[in-house]
Amino acid sequence: MARKEYAFYPGCSSQLKASAANYLTSTNSMCRTLDIQLTEIPDWNCCGASISYTGASELKRHTLNARNFALAEKHLPGKDVVATCAACWLNARESKERLDRDREFMARANQALKAAGLEYKGQAPVKHMVEVLIEDFGYEELGRPVKKPLEGLKFAGYVGCQTNRPFGIAGESFENPMYLDRLVETLGAEPVKDYEHKVTCCGGALAFSEPDKSQKQIRDIVESAYDHGADMIVTPCPLCQTNVEVYQGEINRKQGTKLNMPVTYYSQLMTVAYGGTPEEAGLDGHVIAPTRLQELAQKR
Repeated sequence: MARKEYAFYPGCSSQLKASAANYLTSTNSMCRTLDIQLTEIPDWNCCGASISYTGASELKRHTLNARNFALAEKHLPGKDVVATCAACWLNARESKERLDRDREFMARANQALKAAGLEYKGQAPVKHMVEVLIEDFGYEELGRPVKKPLEGLKFAGYVGCQTNRPFGIAGESFENPMYLDRLVETLGAEPVKDYEHKVTCCGGALAFSEPDKSQKQIRDIVESAYDHGADMIVTPCPLCQTNVEVYQGEINRKQGTKLNMPVTYYSQLMTVAYGGTPEEAGLDGHVIAPTRLQELAQKR
């Protein structure tokens, strides 16, 4: 039996062959080392992170998450629901708070779920994987399996906005959350402690509608990392990871810059520090290769 077991919600981007598949790969590797069992919620559906922009009702959006909760309660009773995607976690947390606070609203959602033979009872807590690591394990425990400290590497901890507001991580500042910095230190690397863009939005929602504004924010995020001597950016958000990594090339073409900053996940750092291979860390799934991390992972 695993040390900890959770009802896992992969989300659309982090599932196999999706845009953040390397996030799932490294998360699975990290969890094997920590003896965490992530049991996927059967027949889960999209969290509805974007449908509110298309005019969907509040009831429809929250009922999507209520269905996932009800499936977790039915098939994985007593297990916390865990998401790795910041948008999924944010939407799930918002839905849970609305459903649990407003019993009339919950009754309406359950009326819709009744057609599928489901009922949401409000029993399953919802966590981001970062909360699992910090609250259920702690930094000292996370440091125990380190076999290959990330010495000589400097990381800018880019938290972004979705894991920071309005809920945030317990005990952390909204303006200057330190959990990525502490995790980087736990793994033997150096964090950029005065990285002023760690909670700046990456402009993910503007990428298509107002690309110039989005790319201005991305350029600021990346250039600040360079200014502080970072080798890489590390983030807990797949949208931030994709947005900040992918658009550097377009910014270079438009503005004559030479941005080439790798953007990694905390789970990739942990997998490498725990002795994992580049493949186990999903380091082969980047547009901008995190070369120095790959080189460290290849060392035996």
